[in-house]
Amino acid sequence: MTHGLLPTRSEYRLDRKSLSIDLVAGVTVAVVALPLALGFGITTGMSAAAGLTTAIIAGFLAAVFGGSNYQVSGPTGAMTVVLIPIIHQYGIVAIPFLGVIAGLIVIAMALFRLGVVINRVPWAVVEGFTVGIACVIALQQLPLAFGITKAKGERSLVVAWGTVRNALNAGLHWQTLFIVALTLIVKFGYPRVSRALKVKVHIPASFIAILVSLVVVKIFSLSVKTIGDIPRSVGSWRGQDFSLNDITHILWPAFLIALLCAIESLLSARVADGLAHVPKEKHYSPNRELLGQGIGTAVSSLFGGMPATGAIARTSVNVRAHAQTRLASVFHAFVLLFIALIAAPWVSQIPAAAIAGVLLGTSYRILNPTSLKESLRTTKSEATVLLVTAIATVAIDLIWGIGIGICLYYILKKINHR
Repeated sequence: MTHGLLPTRSEYRLDRKSLSIDLVAGVTVAVVALPLALGFGITTGMSAAAGLTTAIIAGFLAAVFGGSNYQVSGPTGAMTVVLIPIIHQYGIVAIPFLGVIAGLIVIAMALFRLGVVINRVPWAVVEGFTVGIACVIALQQLPLAFGITKAKGERSLVVAWGTVRNALNAGLHWQTLFIVALTLIVKFGYPRVSRALKVKVHIPASFIAILVSLVVVKIFSLSVKTIGDIPRSVGSWRGQDFSLNDITHILWPAFLIALLCAIESLLSARVADGLAHVPKEKHYSPNRELLGQGIGTAVSSLFGGMPATGAIARTSVNVRAHAQTRLASVFHAFVLLFIALIAAPWVSQIPAAAIAGVLLGTSYRILNPTSLKESLRTTKSEATVLLVTAIATVAIDLIWGIGIGICLYYILKKINHR
């Protein structure tokens, strides 16, 4: 039953060149993942430490046991939306039990080979999902880009509109916007400069962009928000919070979490293979990816974290940083651990606007306008499915976006075959 689901030595390249590239990619992803992990932990109603714990534990376990060479896992915005009402109703004490049950459900999906079923989501839906997620990631950066607190609300569009309105009412913070622009200029300009100067050492543009922004802020003493204090402790046993009396109440929420974990992780891994131009014979293993995500979710929830999924923004940064193997994701987890235990005071000085700039650039890369134009030139039905899926993902949420896209795909397919 576990055939093909366990890690093998052949998945790693241990030559010096690959190791150095994976290490740089891991550091780059960790810098991007850090503020997101802290923010998602706080947003859910738990804590910054819970988000960081999730990124470290789930990030490491999903990298080792998962089925993708590029996937980076941790707390995500989509999972946060699901967890907020659950925590509001049952409290934080329900998370360990909830996370373990959800993790076990995902592991069961892997053992029963259900990953292949989920992996059959039509490509037009995946494309629409990718476009929608790119837009959602961009919208989520508006509070950091404007240097203000996120507006109230659960839907991405509502929050984004409220954030823009609040920023205009409060007056634009030009120094913050300057750092966002500087980060984007360096992120997109550095590769050209590097090629022109024939720089042999590969350093990801995102890393250079964040470093340049940090130096500029310090030299000119700009008044911009930083990513703030970072908790210097990781993981604490939460198994004592288990209560079998709650199982009937949380089975359905646990199933929803498991479903989101499975769908988002598999689609993220699928998108990663597309971004990395992985040949078909080397594509990720969907069942093994479910196993890794299930283990990561269960263990991180037991040690003070929360349910996790594959994170498409961080995964995309990993691919763009030219990660060679899953060691990049492993390094990302160890770098976050190092930051939490040792380097927290230094990393806390990174401008939040620089992180926003990196993720806005990543959103553009994920969107890939050239590829999007080509996709929209296909059949009218597939173009319609793509656009509707993208709009539903942004306007409602990920699960509804995928569900609406799949239903529309088969409806149009049936109409066209008449």
